[in-house]
Amino acid sequence: MPAITADTLTLARVRAAGPQETERPVRAITTGPRGYEGEGFPVVRAFAGVSSTALDPFVHMDQMGAVNYEPGEPRGTDWHPHRGFETVTYMIDGKFAHQDSHGGGGLITDGATQWMTAGSGILHIETPPAELVESGGVFHGIQLWVNLPRKDKFAAPRYQAIEGEDSALLASQDGGALLRIIAGEVDGHRGPGLTYSPITLVHSTIHEGARLNIPWRRDFNALVYVLSGSGNVGPVAHPIHQGQLAVLGPGDRITVSAEQTQRSSDLDVLLLGGQPIREPVFHYGPFVMNSRAELIQALEDYQAGKFGHIPPNALMPHRAGGTL
Repeated sequence: MPAITADTLTLARVRAAGPQETERPVRAITTGPRGYEGEGFPVVRAFAGVSSTALDPFVHMDQMGAVNYEPGEPRGTDWHPHRGFETVTYMIDGKFAHQDSHGGGGLITDGATQWMTAGSGILHIETPPAELVESGGVFHGIQLWVNLPRKDKFAAPRYQAIEGEDSALLASQDGGALLRIIAGEVDGHRGPGLTYSPITLVHSTIHEGARLNIPWRRDFNALVYVLSGSGNVGPVAHPIHQGQLAVLGPGDRITVSAEQTQRSSDLDVLLLGGQPIREPVFHYGPFVMNSRAELIQALEDYQAGKFGHIPPNALMPHRAGGTL
């Protein structure tokens, strides 16, 4: 995976567990079903079958790809609205172009993250750039939806472009795992993402046979999603593999280890958690609100043009040999 990398031997290392710290047990492991999003790009629905209580403050997550497109095959989304939450698009491999109705936008590529606060309402598009559509190529990323608490539902839209090299880098105690901290904090090291809901988001590559054991805020929930490879999670080493999500119980530390067999390879995982909001969630399509009445209002505001307008000369989905 060409997300930002580094020599772990030169990085600061996570501190060892203290005598009073406890390991977070595995409460459940689920396998995400495969489907299609937008104009037809393949995804794994990472949170399918998991209760909203276990996910809070997260709402939805798709693993986009990994897929090696032939020329003309790459797909994205067309212009669409959002209100009431934040979208986080992390590109591990390949390129995705973004534009929104509040002036945000750019190219997200190889380890970069787009953090968009939809807040009071926004229109945006995410689509492979024309050159990727024409040539084909590898496409692999994550889109995560982070809920906003009631007091921030109508915050002004905001866009953050976080390059791969902006992530805080840290190594496991054994030097066999690299942590890329995109948002939040691990062992005193803080990522660049600015968030309304207190959360931590980390992409870790664990080399075969290595073990990652990190401190985790006790007031946060904890989720481990496998992007690729196979390994074990939790204090009793539950097996876990690509496309599976582990929901962890209370404790102070998270443990994940990579397999070591003749056919094993690196294990790539997302570690994510946050402080639960514990407010009603009414989710319909691109809106995440606190009541059915707010959902109806969001739809009416969108139809009335209150989310902004598609700008002149806007980015549009591309088809090989021409544009739509």
